[in-house]
Amino acid sequence: MTENEIAKIVVDSAYRIHSKLGPGLLESAYQAILAYELRTRGLNIETEVMMPVIYDQLSLDVGYRADIIVENKVIIELKSVEKVIDLHKKQLLTYLRVSNMRLGLLINFGTPLIKEGITRIVNGLQE
Repeated sequence: MTENEIAKIVVDSAYRIHSKLGPGLLESAYQAILAYELRTRGLNIETEVMMPVIYDQLSLDVGYRADIIVENKVIIELKSVEKVIDLHKKQLLTYLRVSNMRLGLLINFGTPLIKEGITRIVNGLQE
């Protein structure tokens, strides 16, 4: 399964969740529900994955955790805020860099329309 195929399933799942529940829940609730949705669709996922920072040969666990990693190919960073800020995008970029993954999705369930809350980040470039 390609990264784009995975992303399509993730976006569809986020839309389904947002349509049923709307904005206003805690990020942790959306994370648990999205993890459930993706597993029921047959995807292999991990949650709260440690993202160590590598400096020279030193691996530092300094508290970075990716919300969801799908099929070891796509990182999903979830928010439930009124507005996404640049720091949120930089956080996902950091996860992509330290994991050597290509595609990340920043999903903000706090928006009135979920399509306004989804940002794709590829190789450090926002699409």
